[in-house]
Amino acid sequence: MINFSHKPVMLEECMQGLNLKSGGIYFDGTVGGGGHSYEILKRSSPNGRLIATDLDDNAIAAAKQRLAEFSGRFEIYKSNYKEYEEVFSAAGVSEVDGVLLDFGISSFQIDEVSRGFSYMHEAPLDMRMDPNGELSAEDVVNGYSEQALYEIIRDYGEERFAKNIARNIVEERSKVRITSSRQLSALVEKSIPAKFRKNGPVARKTFQAIRIEVNGELDKLEETVRGLCRKLKKGGRICILTFHSLEDRIVKNVFRELETDCVCDKSLPVCVCGKKKEIEILTKKPITASEEEKLKNSRSACAKLRIAEKV
Repeated sequence: MINFSHKPVMLEECMQGLNLKSGGIYFDGTVGGGGHSYEILKRSSPNGRLIATDLDDNAIAAAKQRLAEFSGRFEIYKSNYKEYEEVFSAAGVSEVDGVLLDFGISSFQIDEVSRGFSYMHEAPLDMRMDPNGELSAEDVVNGYSEQALYEIIRDYGEERFAKNIARNIVEERSKVRITSSRQLSALVEKSIPAKFRKNGPVARKTFQAIRIEVNGELDKLEETVRGLCRKLKKGGRICILTFHSLEDRIVKNVFRELETDCVCDKSLPVCVCGKKKEIEILTKKPITASEEEKLKNSRSACAKLRIAEKV
């Protein structure tokens, strides 16, 4: 039995948002341990179908175990959800009734020390969602220029002391290669003034930034969200869980773009732009986890859920 721990965030809110029905075809782009997928299959019984993707072999194996009782109704592909066109083609599907994307990193990946995602433990600097991926955190930290490191930490981590951190990384690696999470965490601590270190560990933003770079988490995200909205059947729903402001901003902006009708100058007698409203945003403000869920699962605290329906 694979011990892959991942508590699905806002499970009930996601299921309600998908408006599940028997016979529907659903896409879970980030299957994780199968928590959301299990409920999708359960609530779309007896003949709902699930297509899912993940890059982590352990996650896929755990999800297959979790979903075993629904054998014949689901397929899981080792793929990035951004490759949905190829996945849908392989599954013989052109449109779906619902899409779920959960951008959160799983508890298993964070807690498995050898993966190097956590700044709290001594581990090799890795951070690859796909252990066979070419680029690791060690490659980024030791190979990127000071300017590139500064921009990544500033933009992806929204870290105000990014310049100090990048400078200290480059200075340190000129003496010794940086290979462990503890080394990097200590460098970040050293780079941040003492008065900003009063509330505990301060490396989270830098680790987030490097993880995003290693896994290309924001690459093609805008095009993917737009494309998956267009893969919905009329009345189909898309639910997206984000965990930091960069992802949430992209999702919000794409949803707004697709909800907008004609953008012509209002003085024109007829529309010449041809733009049509494609979705209805069902969450004018994102849904957040309840206080009860936040107490039970601290990783839900920063989650935001946005839902839209194809029109």
